[in-house]
Amino acid sequence: MLEHGGGILAASRRFGIAPGDWLDLSTGINPLGWPVPAIPAPAWQRLPEHEDGLLEATAAYFGTDLLLPVAGSQAAIQILPQLRPPAQIGVLTPAYAEHARAWQRQGHTLHLLSAAEIGPRIDGLDVLVLCNPNNPTGHLFDRTQLLHWHQRLAAHGGWLVVDEAFMDATPEHSLLSHVGAPGLIVLRSLGKFFGLAGARVGFAAAWPELLEALAETLGPWPLSGPARWVSMRALSDSVWQVQARDRLRIDAARLAMLLVRAGLQPSGGTALFQWVKTGRAASLHESLARQGILTRHFPSPMSLRFGLPGHETEWIRLGVALADCRP
Repeated sequence: MLEHGGGILAASRRFGIAPGDWLDLSTGINPLGWPVPAIPAPAWQRLPEHEDGLLEATAAYFGTDLLLPVAGSQAAIQILPQLRPPAQIGVLTPAYAEHARAWQRQGHTLHLLSAAEIGPRIDGLDVLVLCNPNNPTGHLFDRTQLLHWHQRLAAHGGWLVVDEAFMDATPEHSLLSHVGAPGLIVLRSLGKFFGLAGARVGFAAAWPELLEALAETLGPWPLSGPARWVSMRALSDSVWQVQARDRLRIDAARLAMLLVRAGLQPSGGTALFQWVKTGRAASLHESLARQGILTRHFPSPMSLRFGLPGHETEWIRLGVALADCRP
């Protein structure tokens, strides 16, 4: 299994700090996510039903009905490589590592490409996979550039797969309005912006034939009844969504400034995290962990990803810990 953010229980055992005493900044998940109300008993007792209103709420939020609910975008990430014969796959690096792993495990030929290398290599690829905004660098690809790459790939039956897990705070940059064209696949998730990672809810958006193939492979009931109930209401809560976007913009700027004051100039970021390249990444990760603050450490390139604190006491705690870690 690849390493991911989170893992508070493992960190608790390693550092001898109780799970409830940690400040987890390792995941990029909204710390003040959508407030989940009590879930009614029938959602637990009945098999999930497609006529529960989730598809209508999804279409209204994303602006398209060409979507398939999946058990987190991870489910689609693992299945998509099964739907093509062995091919030449370009995957952005650094990026969410599960993409490369999934394609490689299915016997495809993998080409790890930096953002600058994609353009010159695009015509030699059958599939291009990238995250936008990228995780962990925060790099945001231009929509026009992405659509140009899609056109080049689709001309010979290729695919462009865009993981938009961190796009909800900046929906104006999404490619969802172009979904339906053969060869364009967009993945979304409720885990980050909505703070519902534990519900394991994601969506694959694509042309109808690809969605049918995904659905056949997934089988019935990819989402639990409670997950569908919560998702429908979160996607329909436009007032919360507007307020969350405004707050996240302010908090992202605050986090970047806090890091700058600690001598850690961010190299990139999104509304939900800041990414810092530094040769001190490993020692900083360790020092902060010993104070009960978990960050995401990347060995290549040497860097740390900082998620957002939530309440004011958490902001103060991070500021004090960073001051203690200054060289």
